Amino acid sequence: METRTIGPLEVSAVGLGCNNFGGRIDEAATASVVHAALDAGITLFDTADVYGKGLSEEYLGKALRGRRDEAVIATKFGIEMPGGSGASPEWIEQAVADSLRRLGVDHIDLYQLHAPDDDTPVEATIAALDGLVTAGAVRAVGCSNVTAEWLDATLGISAERDLSGWVTVQNHYSLLHREPEGDGVLDACARHGLGMLPYFPLASGMLTGKYRAGETPPEHTRLGAIPAERASKFMNDEAFATVERLQRFSDRHGRSLLELAFGYLLSRPEVASVIAGATRPEQIEANVAAGGWRLTEEEMAEVALLAAG
Repeated sequence: METRTIGPLEVSAVGLGCNNFGGRIDEAATASVVHAALDAGITLFDTADVYGKGLSEEYLGKALRGRRDEAVIATKFGIEMPGGSGASPEWIEQAVADSLRRLGVDHIDLYQLHAPDDDTPVEATIAALDGLVTAGAVRAVGCSNVTAEWLDATLGISAERDLSGWVTVQNHYSLLHREPEGDGVLDACARHGLGMLPYFPLASGMLTGKYRAGETPPEHTRLGAIPAERASKFMNDEAFATVERLQRFSDRHGRSLLELAFGYLLSRPEVASVIAGATRPEQIEANVAAGGWRLTEEEMAEVALLAAG
């Protein structure tokens, strides 16, 4: 497994998104997926306090017992939980203590702000997170759902005050959602040396080839388990047309659509790891196998045109 460096952390190029834990799969199934990931060389496990209302962290922590030193644990805070939300110093203190308890660990490798908090001065948030790094409760900090302008401003504050700055950015990014390429976020990552961690990298399964235009999604799938109105954000005529173009490109190169979904993202130097979710060990095997393709500059340019329509 290829590894990449983000701040003080070394992570696998293919990571595991843990948002299914405590929701779509139970504790036993979580353990099977986590152990399969470790055995396959995956080291980055990305969760959040809000996933499964705390169960994702709890199940992940139990699954990692005895193998904690093989894992880089990334979790997030800020979305509403029982007792609070946001990014105030007071809530950060409570949220990190709760996450450490649920995970059953003495430190979190990557602690991420799930979304900016407009009600808290960002200087206070940055100072509180720096305090966690200094205390050893957290090794590095990251952010999610942010703009390039926000990154420039907040990293300027960190540098000016000699405080811990973000080492990662987790935004929505896939071949069907390429906004980070045009909104300046990837440029900001390159400018500041940050690692991009794309979420929804497989577009909720649209880039795996499991869905077909005009067909109802299977019940056991992510898009089959949510209301049709929500699923339509991913399953629509434009998305299916794009997938068809990308599939033809993959076929010409003797690759799968899944390989293209991973390969395109991992061929971007700003991307540190692709954190795809999984509910079964077989999906782990497929994701890891798909993570080996690196596209040439010419291929990247052609795929970008195909994705744009």
